[in-house]
Amino acid sequence: MTALPLTGLAGRIRRGDISGLEATEEYLERIERLDGRVRSYITVAAESAREAARHADEELARGRTLGPLHGLPVAVKDNIDTAGLRTTIGSAFFADSVPERDAEVSRRLREAGAVLLGKLNMHEFAYGATSQNPHHGLCRNPWDLDRVPGGSSGGSGAAVGAGLCAVAIGTDTGGSIRIPAALNGVSGLRPTTGRVSDRGVFPITWTFDTVGPLARSVEDAGLMLSVLIGHDPEDPLSIDHPAEDLLASVEAGLDGLRIGVPRNFFFDGLDADVADRVREAAEVLAAGGAAVDELELPGAERADEITTRMIWAEAYAIHRRRLEEQPEVFGEDVRRRLAQGKDVSGPDYAEYRELARRWRRSLELVFRDFDLILAPSTETTAPLAEDAETIATTRRLTRLTYAWTLSGLPAASVPCGFDSAGLPVGLQLAAAPFGEATLVRAGAAYQRETEWHLREPELAMEAEHVNVP
Repeated sequence: MTALPLTGLAGRIRRGDISGLEATEEYLERIERLDGRVRSYITVAAESAREAARHADEELARGRTLGPLHGLPVAVKDNIDTAGLRTTIGSAFFADSVPERDAEVSRRLREAGAVLLGKLNMHEFAYGATSQNPHHGLCRNPWDLDRVPGGSSGGSGAAVGAGLCAVAIGTDTGGSIRIPAALNGVSGLRPTTGRVSDRGVFPITWTFDTVGPLARSVEDAGLMLSVLIGHDPEDPLSIDHPAEDLLASVEAGLDGLRIGVPRNFFFDGLDADVADRVREAAEVLAAGGAAVDELELPGAERADEITTRMIWAEAYAIHRRRLEEQPEVFGEDVRRRLAQGKDVSGPDYAEYRELARRWRRSLELVFRDFDLILAPSTETTAPLAEDAETIATTRRLTRLTYAWTLSGLPAASVPCGFDSAGLPVGLQLAAAPFGEATLVRAGAAYQRETEWHLREPELAMEAEHVNVP
């Protein structure tokens, strides 16, 4: 059951083939069996999940469905407020914090009928790419428990990869959905900045933060993102752009799509297996009907540097008082990373803002000739946990995601194969502003031609017993 696509599981629940409670119990049992090794959850909300699932079943028995996620077991990153359920932000500062109100995305999930299984592990304060959390457990990659799941939404990627939830919600500032998606062999969607409300989500930055889904398939992620998008008047950065069904063109295929492959920056310094898998993916897309051509992206190197320094500055501003008054409460790596922002000057930051505006405009011009840009999600596959906190390792995980962060454009990571060690490789696709439907269309078409997203780690298959019809 846990290997079913989200739409398939939703259909079985609505038809009465299985109940929402049976689906929830299956996931809770898997969490009990496997998560002691993966440590993808900080809090498992077993009783409230059962209560929500029973309510979904009772409503269905009355002939009513709660929404497109009726009875589906989901999990949420622990920097997203959930009313009545502990939200730690992966930190010691908020270890016992229980919000009184849902974040807007949590409200939308519940309104759509989702069953919340619990809160997912993450890098402390979402400020890192490895999710080796000193306060709530060192999250591990289900494909190799000696390796990291990426971050900062590492628990979200690991939980989906190990089959410990039907779909997960993460956040993405510099790459925190796309990196864990790539390293755990799942699909992740970062929306256009401002298209999903950040209200009730603890920030890393005010400029770049986004919320989005991680799922087995791009189609599943598109279903989830369709629920999350929409204007929120309580979020000052929320964009009032019409909501849409991102699955409306999911069967349209690749014919007519124009995909650009950068000649510069994005393929520099890659592991050989990563480069090979991504170029093979480009060939699949071309064979499926897309027009795939090379292009230059002048300024990509500079965009990466600008994003880095803007994140440093804003993260430092958000945490400055805590750093001054209680530095010892931070984990060492996050404290060190936050301190880097102290030296970014006001004039430097102002210049970076202007350069960011110019970079976005340059990409908007590129997207007059292309529908998508194709690149790797990361330079390398999942690093060993013992090497994870070096600056060089973190840099290799984030370098290829920052350019899309700076522009505020939507981007996806899609599984495209494995390296020689059997570790997943991610293909990154970026689109024009509000181009999420194009990402879903192309990603779904690619996944109809390949089976990489259907592969499961051995650990996940240990619990492949089915207790429901």
